[in-house]
Amino acid sequence: MNPDEVRDDWAEREGEFSPRYYAEKGPDDTSDALRSAIDFYVGADARVLELGCGSGRHLEHLRRNGFGDLAGVDINDESFDVMAEYFPDLAETGEFHTGAIEDLLPEFEDDAFDAVYSVETLQHVHPEDTWVFEEVVRVASDLLVTVENEGNGAQRGREGAEVSYVNDEFPLYHRNWKDVFSQFGGVQVVKEPTKRDTVRAFKLA
Repeated sequence: MNPDEVRDDWAEREGEFSPRYYAEKGPDDTSDALRSAIDFYVGADARVLELGCGSGRHLEHLRRNGFGDLAGVDINDESFDVMAEYFPDLAETGEFHTGAIEDLLPEFEDDAFDAVYSVETLQHVHPEDTWVFEEVVRVASDLLVTVENEGNGAQRGREGAEVSYVNDEFPLYHRNWKDVFSQFGGVQVVKEPTKRDTVRAFKLA
């Protein structure tokens, strides 16, 4: 798949892995891991951006736990209609943008957010678009948190693979995010493998 095909697949996603699919699941253990890391390293008054926020289940967990300056970007414009239905207070108080991160991040100023995080979003960035990882660091002043599948779980036959395909539909690119973000000045302060993903937090200069 080329970069446009990857983005179009997520922009039009319905059913499994769609905004409604995740809204119905609601906040989970990942939501709490994000809250703990962001609260510990930058505090609840931080300005926070989620990349690939979908309908906002993780942001909603932050809002319920005292975070008030929240923003999100997502390529699927249905995300924010679903958010208004499932998490109306978040939809009303947050700042949200529809589009690909490759298009939106260059529009933000340097250090626009105290903390930036992604959950199973950066893993779908096409190899031709990896320049955007430097943009992620540019807009984050203090903290970056990634919760991405790095090929965890040899039982799935993905250990050591650079790419796998979910349901034989769309690509998932396995990367070591410490290697990726250390080259841009990120200092890893958390690494916590889970059954599905690896949680990493990076302090930024």
